[in-house]
Amino acid sequence: MQVILLEKVANLGNLGDVVKVRDGYGRNFLIPQRKARTATAAALREFEARRAELEAAAAAKMAEAQALAQKMEGLTVQLVQKAGVDGRLFGSVTTGDIADALAKAGFDVHKSAVRLPNGPLKTVGDHAVEVALLTDVVVPVTVSVLGEHI
Repeated sequence: MQVILLEKVANLGNLGDVVKVRDGYGRNFLIPQRKARTATAAALREFEARRAELEAAAAAKMAEAQALAQKMEGLTVQLVQKAGVDGRLFGSVTTGDIADALAKAGFDVHKSAVRLPNGPLKTVGDHAVEVALLTDVVVPVTVSVLGEHI
């Protein structure tokens, strides 16, 4: 299946690229998420007519994400979880927990934007986490997990 990308997609291409993808990926993810459109002659003509508008919208999104990234630079978020005496947590800190803590700090971030390189956090201490605001804008954030002893 050939599609026209309507925005930059990681590991696939940039705005306006016509790429060949698997049918299921195009039909079930790219097209419903409005990240791509089926590459037909009519769709190509319509895309070329709207190219300037889409590029301006992408540039505005990028500027907004970079401004938010500058505000988040060097941010430390504290979370309190129940922990044992050895520093291991009862349960774990997930992307949802971190997204909620960022929301309380005034940053509207979806949990899918939080990247945990080693999986959920299961120990007390400071952990480096990445927040991907866009595919090109990734901000390092420190999550400080504090133990609450029972």
